[in-house]
Amino acid sequence: MEIQLWREILNPYELAVKEVTTKFENLVKEHRNKGLYCPIERVEGRVKTISSILDKCQKKKIALEDLEVRMRDLAGIRIICQFVEDIDKVVEIIHNREDMEVLQERDYIREMKTSGYRSYHMIIYYTVFTLEGPKRLHMEVQIRTMAMNFWATVEHSLQYKYKRNIPDHIKERLLNAANAIIMLDNEMSSVRSEIMDAQLSLRNQASIVSDILNNIQNLYRVANKREIVKIQDEFYRVYSLNDIDQLERFEKQLDIIAEGYRAQDISMEMDVP
Repeated sequence: MEIQLWREILNPYELAVKEVTTKFENLVKEHRNKGLYCPIERVEGRVKTISSILDKCQKKKIALEDLEVRMRDLAGIRIICQFVEDIDKVVEIIHNREDMEVLQERDYIREMKTSGYRSYHMIIYYTVFTLEGPKRLHMEVQIRTMAMNFWATVEHSLQYKYKRNIPDHIKERLLNAANAIIMLDNEMSSVRSEIMDAQLSLRNQASIVSDILNNIQNLYRVANKREIVKIQDEFYRVYSLNDIDQLERFEKQLDIIAEGYRAQDISMEMDVP
């Protein structure tokens, strides 16, 4: 197959990966902007390399003309979650989306592979719009925890090194590691609510601090230097207390000060002949 033809085949898949990755990243931002916990920690995407495609075609005996019909993972999205419980929520999100149609699902979390591999796989239909018009294509979505992803990354590297013939003693260690990861995920689930509360508190604090600093920066243009210095000193004092309630009260007081200066500016503009 000519190189140019490979590009024509893979370009829509690259577009699909970019679009779907961005959509999930925006979903994460939307949750965080509203102070809500998001079941998605991060999103990764890839299109299979030509060498990987050729290897799979040879292994699965797929003719190149049947490539897009029989190979459903040319485009792939990996969604990483913090907790096992988040995986079902992400699956539900995908099912509820109108721009993604679920074709197939495989739950390797409840039914772990003999190797120790755990992940939730979905094959979806997704439509991209190219110069030639809409193209409906397959995409694989893998959903797993951070711990599962670490194991899978290591196992993949070993599969590549040993050309899928991993020695038995290494297979045994991988299986032991997989069982340890199950225990780790279970332990994290047991303190899930505490972890979520802590993370939301940190994000809330970061948002408040950002708003305060923006307000102080804007006051530099309208307030006198002595008052700005006093405000900054008070901010540093409140921040050092590590008390989110006091930080919120300071933010509200600063909003009142800033609003007073804004009202003063409007009044002065109206008085100008």
